[in-house]
Amino acid sequence: MKTLTKKILKTNLVCLSFCVINAYAATDNYPITIESCDRKVTFEQAPTRAVSNDVNLTEMLLALGLRDSMVGYSGVSGWKNLSPSLVANIGELPQLSEKYPTREVLLNADVDFYFAGWNYGFKVGGDVTPLSLNKFGIKSYELSESCIHIMSRKKVTLEDVYHDLRNLGKIFAVSERAETLISGYKLELQTALAKAPDRNKPLRVFVYDSGEDKPFSAGKYAMPTALIEAAGGVNIMDDIEQSWVKVGWESVVERNPEVIVIINYGDVTAEQKIAFMKNNPAFKDIEAVKNNRFVVLQYDEATPGPRNIAAIKKLLKNF
Repeated sequence: MKTLTKKILKTNLVCLSFCVINAYAATDNYPITIESCDRKVTFEQAPTRAVSNDVNLTEMLLALGLRDSMVGYSGVSGWKNLSPSLVANIGELPQLSEKYPTREVLLNADVDFYFAGWNYGFKVGGDVTPLSLNKFGIKSYELSESCIHIMSRKKVTLEDVYHDLRNLGKIFAVSERAETLISGYKLELQTALAKAPDRNKPLRVFVYDSGEDKPFSAGKYAMPTALIEAAGGVNIMDDIEQSWVKVGWESVVERNPEVIVIINYGDVTAEQKIAFMKNNPAFKDIEAVKNNRFVVLQYDEATPGPRNIAAIKKLLKNF
């Protein structure tokens, strides 16, 4: 049994490194209809010219071994850097746009499928939406975590990531690959949790993404809330009925987090964000600051995608 466990874990880690997975026989019969947020999308065949927006969504497609079904990606270098493993496995795929692609960019690349999310490539009221793309024959799938921007939904959990992987597996006729990934992720998490110490009560955690006048943080519907809870903590902003949101420093001081999670990306480094908090007299009585309890998560660890299990393991180690 231990040998089998190690074998499955090894397979999962390979997938997290985005190595191309050996092809499975297609098990999905077309046409298929998939629910995407508040829409139903029917696919007559697997996409062959797909584009993903943002680093975490791109990593999902690569983890499923779909590089050969892609013509590019977008929305990465304008805000953040590609991880070394992603650079190594993305091959010659071009970045079509540094930030959100325009509709013209997607049309010029003859795209037939766009994997994005609300505020991850789609914008409410913007030119690029699922409905606007559909008029030009471009089908799309929306990241489940992002659905809160256009509809009511339950609190985000890791099941949202598994749900997206399953749906992508169906769309591209690689369901067996998706199930293998999901099983590996679940086993890896179960193994990590089994080694974690029991806690009498959850640690109070604050997520610091960016901003000095008002911090940008994670509310109830943002993925870090699920990651923190899985690791035995509680997001002190989980009563805010939003996803990513600006909050007041007064509420952070009042709620007195025991741990601060720093999201590392962009022009301001994690070290600079930590220094800002440690050197500001207004924060001197916050327990996390007094005890120097900061945990750094990379952007693609904190947003929905294949690196979420690694993020939980990092939190477990530092909680």
